[in-house]
Amino acid sequence: MRTRPLKVALLGCGVVGSEVARIMTTHADDLTARIGAPVELAGVAVRRPSKVRAGIDPALVTTDATALVKRGDIDVVVEVIGGIEPARTLITTAFEHGASVVSANKALIAQDGAALHAAAEQHGRDLYYEAAVAGAIPLIRPLRESLAGDKVNRVLGIVNGTTNFILDKMDTTGAGYQEALDEATALGYAEADPTADVEGFDAAAKAAILAGIAFHTRVRLDDVHREGMTEVTAADFASAKRMGCTIKLLAICERATDGGSVTARVHPAMIPLSHPLASVREAYNAVFVEAEAAGQLMFYGPGAGGAPTASAVLGDLVAVCRNKLGESTGPGDSAYTQLPVSSMGEVVTRFHISLDVADKPGVLAQVATVFAEHGVSIDTVRQTVKDGEASLVVVTHRAPDAALSGTVEALRNLDTVRGVASIMRVEGE
Repeated sequence: MRTRPLKVALLGCGVVGSEVARIMTTHADDLTARIGAPVELAGVAVRRPSKVRAGIDPALVTTDATALVKRGDIDVVVEVIGGIEPARTLITTAFEHGASVVSANKALIAQDGAALHAAAEQHGRDLYYEAAVAGAIPLIRPLRESLAGDKVNRVLGIVNGTTNFILDKMDTTGAGYQEALDEATALGYAEADPTADVEGFDAAAKAAILAGIAFHTRVRLDDVHREGMTEVTAADFASAKRMGCTIKLLAICERATDGGSVTARVHPAMIPLSHPLASVREAYNAVFVEAEAAGQLMFYGPGAGGAPTASAVLGDLVAVCRNKLGESTGPGDSAYTQLPVSSMGEVVTRFHISLDVADKPGVLAQVATVFAEHGVSIDTVRQTVKDGEASLVVVTHRAPDAALSGTVEALRNLDTVRGVASIMRVEGE
């Protein structure tokens, strides 16, 4: 066993970074045995050096992250500061000065993963980022290593714990969106500004990463169709329950049936209660993978938080250090298929549409005619009248999303339709 330690630079020492440092210290002997050499925390870059950080030698703390990654004696840089810059520049600088990188930065990997992989390859270094998607859940490595000999056709998942907590509370307690968000904030699941979570930005970045790995093609954040879940109401959950469904914010990555393109999207959707994802509660994450040979696989666990995310970071750290000792690198970017990413309009899906309509004869016939004119087949219709107010709930068969969207716009122009109360896709059949 090598006695000279592998030196690790930690960029960021917040919730995740402090847990990484703690585990490196408390599990030092185990890490040494698993890697084949000791690992040493050689420096910690932070914004506020005066803050007391339990278990971290103040002499290791610096505000000069650039100088830290340029030292030349650093073997691995662990980046947990997030954001695009300065993280991007620090990572490429680390490669240039001989260090491999472990990152938890989903936004950066989704936006510039191809360029970062190219820089890592140019300098013969590793870039690992298991912690960028679904926290502690082993997902990226199974996709790019365990399933490397298989053909993945679909990845369907709940990849944001905050939104799953909110939707679960709305489902199980009948709470409204704002009430459930307030509870999530009080418990620390939601940030003071929850926009990245509830508008789907966080999930979209993860979808881009998953799609790229699963389909061996380049998928960027801008390629992912994104819809938030702030408009989901108690009435939507009531409709879902009548259909034997619940509502989840899903990240969906699919290979076209002809194999010629891929899609990646994030939006709220109704899924049957019989689907495994329907039972995912609280702030947990789960990802359902469909592959040709392996069949259906489900990965489940805590998708966020300091300790779970740090667990994924340390797993990558062990792998990268082993590669370093063996003078090798692990799997890099695999984008050999170069498949185009189709627009949302080409996606074939189902809609659940709730309409407020006039209470008079012929309304249903007019509505059905609009669907027929747009080539959309109706699966079921439910009509109700209460206190002089009439409504129609229409569930369609599968059709191109553009045709469904065009149908909705045409419905809005009918004199007998007073409003479109809600529109939601139906998935997981």
